[in-house]
Amino acid sequence: MTTPHLYFEIQAEAPDRAQHFYRELFGWTFTRVEGLPVDYWRIEANGMQGGLLKRPAATPPDECGTNAFTCSFEVDDIHASAERIASLGGRVALPIFAVPDTCWQGYFIDTEGNTFGLIQVDEGSDLT
Repeated sequence: MTTPHLYFEIQAEAPDRAQHFYRELFGWTFTRVEGLPVDYWRIEANGMQGGLLKRPAATPPDECGTNAFTCSFEVDDIHASAERIASLGGRVALPIFAVPDTCWQGYFIDTEGNTFGLIQVDEGSDLT
């Protein structure tokens, strides 16, 4: 396997507000991605790649823990990895879907209730 790609995601209650914040803070650029099951923008972040999505659920109250970015990890076979997650007691948060010309993406919940993502790069995409 080649060196894994770094990819991060930020969930936002108000995507326009979040884009403004990160654009102004770091100079990041945002490009809307069509055809996904969520409102989503790609982020180009000074050599790193990421995504911004509309938060799919309410933000937990401050006293309930940390709000955080969702990290996605590259795998060779996303479907085999999803089966392995289930066998280890994890759950599906958002079923696997295609990001056109880029990758397959899925979101999962670990045994501690933490959400994380997996990506399988689409060969020939700009991520390879």
